[in-house]
Amino acid sequence: MINFFYETNIELPNETALSSWISAVISSENKIEGEINFILCDDEYLLKINQDFLNHDTFTDIISFDNTMGNQLNGDIFISEERVAENAKEFMVSVEEEMRRVLIHGILHFCGYKDKLEKEKKLMRQKENEKLLMFHVEH
Repeated sequence: MINFFYETNIELPNETALSSWISAVISSENKIEGEINFILCDDEYLLKINQDFLNHDTFTDIISFDNTMGNQLNGDIFISEERVAENAKEFMVSVEEEMRRVLIHGILHFCGYKDKLEKEKKLMRQKENEKLLMFHVEH
């Protein structure tokens, strides 16, 4: 089950379409959908999580807590709407497109993809692009 929670006043449009797409992405990776919670928040909220749980004192767009059990994806994905909007400007894409990229980035982490090394980052970006195309085909 895909859940969306909000710690801000901004809500995602068309949660149903996003949920369907995320479910399709999970299936495309031969994984089983468990309980996945997306918590949308602001920079300060996510900074506090970054400091408290990861000992990082920096802003970030996403932090995921993976509780995957075997092949079933479970976990919490925190996303800063402010960072997503800033990244959208920087990368010259719509906020909606960047939000979809970040949403699926968290899911790909749960699927086992990493992004610390350059080689891993390249594969992660390739997978993000592949999964973003799935959204455009379906919707």
